[in-house]
Amino acid sequence: MKNTLSRRGFIASVSAIPASRGFAPGIVRGETVNDVYRELGVRPFINAAGTYTALSASIMDRAVIEAMESAARSYVSIPELQEAAGTRIASLVGSEAALVTAGCAAALTLATAACVCGEDEEAIRRVPDIVGLKNEVIFPQGHRFGYDHAIRNVGVKIVEVASKEELYAAIGNRTAMLFFLNLAANRSPITREELVEAGKKTGVPTLIDAAADLPPARNLTDLAGMGFDLVAFSGGKGLKGPQCSGLLIGRKDLVRAAFLNGSPHSDSVARIAKVGKEEIVGLTKALELYVARDHDADWKEWESRVSHILSAVEGIDGVTGARFVPEIANEVPHAAINWDPSHIALTRDELARLLREGEPRIEARPSEGNAPRLEIGVWMMTPGDHEVVAARCVEILKATTKRRVAELDPFGLVARSTK
Repeated sequence: MKNTLSRRGFIASVSAIPASRGFAPGIVRGETVNDVYRELGVRPFINAAGTYTALSASIMDRAVIEAMESAARSYVSIPELQEAAGTRIASLVGSEAALVTAGCAAALTLATAACVCGEDEEAIRRVPDIVGLKNEVIFPQGHRFGYDHAIRNVGVKIVEVASKEELYAAIGNRTAMLFFLNLAANRSPITREELVEAGKKTGVPTLIDAAADLPPARNLTDLAGMGFDLVAFSGGKGLKGPQCSGLLIGRKDLVRAAFLNGSPHSDSVARIAKVGKEEIVGLTKALELYVARDHDADWKEWESRVSHILSAVEGIDGVTGARFVPEIANEVPHAAINWDPSHIALTRDELARLLREGEPRIEARPSEGNAPRLEIGVWMMTPGDHEVVAARCVEILKATTKRRVAELDPFGLVARSTK
C-alpha cells in the first residue's frame, strides 16, 4: 500500500558518487554550486526530477528568502504571528482560516488532533492515550500511504472502507475524521464529493491531503470550496516556500484547535513539529507570489523546455521521445525518453547513474522498474538547465549506440558488460 515514489517519496540509492569530468558540456554552474555545500563535501545537482523531499523539493524565490531574512532579525510573538499570517493566507485562498505548519505531515497530525481533541486541554495532554475519545479515522480503500503515520501519531485507528455503503456503515460514535488522499482520487472507490457529503450528513469532519497537488493553482480554493473541512498542502513544493513548511486551511474552529495541539504549546502531540517565524513569514510571502503568478506563462515555459529536450534526442537511432503529464501530483508537462535496448546498451538506472555522476550532476525523475525509459521533470529547473540536460542525454545516448557501457570510462561508471 505504500508508494515509495510518492510526491514526498524517499528515493533509494541516491548517493553522492565522485564526479567524472568527462561529460561536462562546457557550462560552468558556479551559481548553483554554493560554497556552503562545497565546504560540506555535498554536490548540488540540476533537478530534473520534481518536488521530491529527498531531493530538497524546490528553490525559493529571492523575495521569499528576503522575507525570511527580514523575519530573522526581530523577535515576535509566535501566536500573534500565526494569527496574522493565517488571516492573510486565508484571505488569499478564500478560506475561513489558515495555519502554517512544519510540513504537510505536521498538518496531518495537527488536523487529526484537532478532530480528536478539539480545544480540550486535558485531551490534548493525553494524546496518544485517547481512551474515551473518538479514536477512529476512516480511509477509502487504496488511500493508505507512507505518511498516514502522521495521522496514527494521535493514537487513532484507521478503518478502511471499499464503497459508499461501507463508508456510512463504518461511521459511528467513535469516528473522529474522514480522510481522503487526493493523489488516489482517480483510483478511489469513493469520490471526493461522496466523502464530503457523508461528512456533512453525519457531522464528522473531513480532511484531504493535497501535499504535492499545486499546480493546478485552483486546488488552493477548489478543494475547500468542495466542502472539505480541512485541506493540507506542502509549503516547499509547488508553492516554493520553505521546504520545512506546510499549510492547513479550512474551518476556523478546527484550525484554531489544530494550533492548540502543536507548537508553541507544550505537552502536545505536535510540539515536536515547531514552525519558526522565518518559515511562517516565508510561506506567507510564497503564497502571495503564487496567487499572483501568471500560471499560463509558467505552463508555456515548461512546454518549451520539454520540446527542447525531445527535439534534441530526435534522430538518435533507436530513440523516441514523448511529452506526458502525470496524474495529480507534479501535474505539469514532462519529457520521456525511450530507447530500443538492441540499439542502445543502457538500462534506465545506468543512464540515471551516468547523469548523476557527470558534471554538473543531474537527478532524473525516479521510476518503478528498470525499463529503457527516462522521465525528466522540467518545472523545478532553473533557467538554462533544460539545455544542459538535453545535451548530456544526447551525448550519452549517442555514445552508447557505438560501444558497450563497460567501455564508457569517461563517464566514471564501472558497470556490468552489456552485449
